[in-house]
Amino acid sequence: MNQNPSPNHKQRSDLESLARQWISLWCAPVDWGLFDRLHADNFEDCSSAGRANDKQGFAQGLADFVRVFPDLKAQTDDLVVDLGSNRVAVRWSAAGTNRERYLGTGPTGKLTCITGIEIIEIERDRITRRWGEWDITAHTGHV
Repeated sequence: MNQNPSPNHKQRSDLESLARQWISLWCAPVDWGLFDRLHADNFEDCSSAGRANDKQGFAQGLADFVRVFPDLKAQTDDLVVDLGSNRVAVRWSAAGTNRERYLGTGPTGKLTCITGIEIIEIERDRITRRWGEWDITAHTGHV
């Protein structure tokens, strides 16, 4: 039996660390160097919300997000790691002041809480695929 994992096989701590770094990107200002290091060139956003589903489209979505919430701070609330598929599920929360219209609301000028769940797939220390769902409506007075 081969005791050496393949180069693509990661340890739980490696995947958790990468996922936490990824969520840290959602804090203003964005570390675009880290963004580039974490995302594979062939990154696919499977929940692109109408924007381009590639790395550039996801970057634009993130840039829009922190422009609307310029004091945005995000945190990782829970992580679930699947070592067999190199996937991590992340439950996260963020808060920031809504300065522009976003997802049909605002600008409110008020602190807005956003929650979400993301699943990321990792190959060779880079995120290759992402699925995600967010909830902003429950925290802004719109249902």
